[in-house]
Amino acid sequence: MITDEKWEKLKERMEALGIRERDIDEHFIRGSGSGGQKINKTSSCVQLVHHPFGIDIRCQKTRSQADNRYWARRELCDRIEEKKLGEKSAKQQAIEKIRRQKRRRSRRAKARMLDAKTKQGTKKKLRGRIRSDE
Repeated sequence: MITDEKWEKLKERMEALGIRERDIDEHFIRGSGSGGQKINKTSSCVQLVHHPFGIDIRCQKTRSQADNRYWARRELCDRIEEKKLGEKSAKQQAIEKIRRQKRRRSRRAKARMLDAKTKQGTKKKLRGRIRSDE
């Protein structure tokens, strides 16, 4: 259940981003996926089309149509914010971070890393117990 306070915060966010309700077409459609007879009979999936940006969003996160309306609008705000901010958006930064992590290391970087590991290993070997051979 989405509280009135959350709706108000969402409306303020939409206003700050310049999203107007009249620019949004909202349709309630039947969802897809698992759920059997219930999902085949009810139109709880929300489809939003924002004309100025040309964004189409479908949301069937919950079984409640009202909750899905909230989540769809929130997703719309996220996408518009991402388009407006571009590389500054949090989502874009997260994608870039993952891309950097997956990038293959250069030979020189790999050699440096292995050298450091070897030095650390020899340092740890010296920490062993001192035996007295008498």
